[in-house]
Amino acid sequence: MHTPRANSILFGAYVVFSSIILLVALILPGVRTRPLLAKAPLRDWFLDKALPAVLPKPDPVVISVLYSTEKEAWLTDVIREFEASQPALENRRPIQIQFEKMGSREIYVSVLDGTRKPDVISPASMLQIAILQDLSAGKFGKPIVNQADLNTCRSTVITPLVLVGWKERADVLWGDQPGDQLWKQMHDILIDPKGWSSFGHPEWGYVKFGHTDPLKSNSGFMTIVLMTYSYFEKLSGLTSNDILSDQDYQQWFIDFEKAISQFEYSTGPLMEKMIAYGPSTYDLVTVYEATAIEQAANAVGRYGQLYIYYPPATVWSDHPFCILQADWVTPEKAEAAKIFIDYLLSKPVQEIALLRYGFRPVDASIPIDQPGSPFVKYSPNGFRIDLADLPTVEVPDGSALNTLLEFWSRYIGR
Repeated sequence: MHTPRANSILFGAYVVFSSIILLVALILPGVRTRPLLAKAPLRDWFLDKALPAVLPKPDPVVISVLYSTEKEAWLTDVIREFEASQPALENRRPIQIQFEKMGSREIYVSVLDGTRKPDVISPASMLQIAILQDLSAGKFGKPIVNQADLNTCRSTVITPLVLVGWKERADVLWGDQPGDQLWKQMHDILIDPKGWSSFGHPEWGYVKFGHTDPLKSNSGFMTIVLMTYSYFEKLSGLTSNDILSDQDYQQWFIDFEKAISQFEYSTGPLMEKMIAYGPSTYDLVTVYEATAIEQAANAVGRYGQLYIYYPPATVWSDHPFCILQADWVTPEKAEAAKIFIDYLLSKPVQEIALLRYGFRPVDASIPIDQPGSPFVKYSPNGFRIDLADLPTVEVPDGSALNTLLEFWSRYIGR
């Protein structure tokens, strides 16, 4: 049968072409049953060349994604290849991704108040997913996201919280690495009116420690979670009752936080300010390991050696991508979102995150110390490849996390 040459003929020949499609489907059952990526030359020619030539191009499935700013460079880098691969569902509908960046807290607040209706959210860590799961269950009668469902909510890249300090000054405080009493020691140092004079360096003034605003930035939130866990000397099971019923903890926490002169709105600017102004502004800050790697070269030759210290227990920023369980997320959108998340978890994309941006891949088969790794390049600055012996605190439930944020907002927020 001859292919029509004008669009006006297509409509009249609809029945004929439908018969051809049915006939091919019957003759080539692989069209109906084999996975889309299975290769059969005749079938592929028919699907890739013949059908597009005679049928209208299907509308794309557009996936809206709210993501945290820390991974902007990585996503901007890898989305080009995803788009170039012309991703599509099995029904041939192409997949398009629409990104919008926000702070991690802004993401879940915008979903709760209805100002945004994304299909996928990706805050900096599961801390925000736990909060959204708790708050959405109360507001909507059921949670809009499920952090335990690996079919819809998966971590993509990971980076722990670390302390970054000017080595000359950190050596005076604790030598090579801080001990198990890091946070209690930091509290005592910060509230000491003698400052560096207590360590024989009055010329250095007060000890200056910084973290970001936990109401705006995930790294600041992670910092106060670690501080609180450390005070109660545990790695899991932090509850709202711990925070609300222990007056000694409350006073300790308030004194600690009020000794910090300012709270930056985001992790990147905090690190940039430390490097730009040196110890006149910050002696020590808490940031993501990946942020410290990103800025390591910029610190060379400024105010001495910038060094990385791992707290006695850490919490991971794991950049989950979670498909919302909402009425506006259709089955096709959910399926397209899974294809995109699978792409982010593919080995080449994970290696880009490692080699170019200093994230640790969630794919354990990818070596951290491979050629070109920034962890090897900057190891003299204290970066550790193996963190297997570093304890990780449990992500508390959403209720406890909300209580901690509310407590900070009431007594510290400014």
